Amino acid sequence: MTDFLVIVALAALGAALAGLLAAPAVRALRRRSVALSLFAVAALAVAAMAAGTVAVAQAMFLSGHDLGVVMAVVAVSGVVSLAAALLFGRRIAAGSRELARSARTVGSEGGFVAPAEPPTAELAALSKALEETSGRLAEARERERALDASRRELIAGISHDLRTPLAGLRAMAEALEDGVAEDTARYHARMRIEVDRLAAMVDDLFELSRIQAGALALTLSRVSVYDLVDEALAGAGPLARASGVRLVDGGVVPLPVRVDAQQMTRVLGNLLVNAIRATPADGTVAVSARHAEGRVVLAVEDGCGGIPPEDLPRVFDTGWRGGAARTPRADGKGGAGLGLAIVRGIVEAHEGRATVRNAGAGCRFEVELPAAEAQAGPPTA
Repeated sequence: MTDFLVIVALAALGAALAGLLAAPAVRALRRRSVALSLFAVAALAVAAMAAGTVAVAQAMFLSGHDLGVVMAVVAVSGVVSLAAALLFGRRIAAGSRELARSARTVGSEGGFVAPAEPPTAELAALSKALEETSGRLAEARERERALDASRRELIAGISHDLRTPLAGLRAMAEALEDGVAEDTARYHARMRIEVDRLAAMVDDLFELSRIQAGALALTLSRVSVYDLVDEALAGAGPLARASGVRLVDGGVVPLPVRVDAQQMTRVLGNLLVNAIRATPADGTVAVSARHAEGRVVLAVEDGCGGIPPEDLPRVFDTGWRGGAARTPRADGKGGAGLGLAIVRGIVEAHEGRATVRNAGAGCRFEVELPAAEAQAGPPTA
């Protein structure tokens, strides 16, 4: 047992001595090619094995022939090990260079193309991560393009909508200033309409900026959708009567929801105003509320004649407006294409969803909201 421990100690001493001598070389190659690093590690292992073997052989007083055999075996084993390490290191280095070339395509128009067969599991995992990153970058680029297009369209629309009332205000102000206005009261009333229209556009822009910045503060309370619909109908009633459109009850159930009542009334008001303007005279706009799979669904259905299928996905985009809505109305109530974008922003802030689809003779806008938790007592109706 003692002889065995001595042999182990001698082998360890020889291997340690070889390792200490080779350590500077391994350290110098740590930032070089992976092929050289693997070769250096393999050379260190071979040198340590050879040193330990020689130390043990000398301690065992082997004959010259036996020592030569041992050294030949060590040499052959070392050469094979070094050759294998060199080949494998070069394969890994080639795979790394190929992956580096592919990585330069991340974020490009063509997208990332992963190498066919990465030589190691780590390189395969890195290749997959780069592919996923490239996909996310492509999606972000498409979103950015869509936002840029929407922003340009919004700026163009707002510029047009601002130019019209400002030109009218200037003309009316000059007429009043020059004393050529025969009916000054009518001029003043028209100027008030134009100012109100400009103020409404500014308010919508401010509200949309708060929504997009995530700064919309909600004051949640448990209310009945019946109260929300009733208040929204009261606000939209005068416009409906002036437009010759009838507001009808499509079946409103007094379901409880936990929402910001002011903001949700604005949602319903925007939907009703949008529906009234799109519905021809003598048409109807129906409002309904129902319970569906743990959610409350508010719906506004108009008689606009439908929206082209290709435009349906863009209805809630900032700045989108239907053909007729692009021309400001004579009553000064023309929109700037912000109302439906505000609807979506407010509904999503309530963890809900706003959708639209063609139905019957027009469109059906639906707002899905989480139902309020059951509480003692019936909801207020």
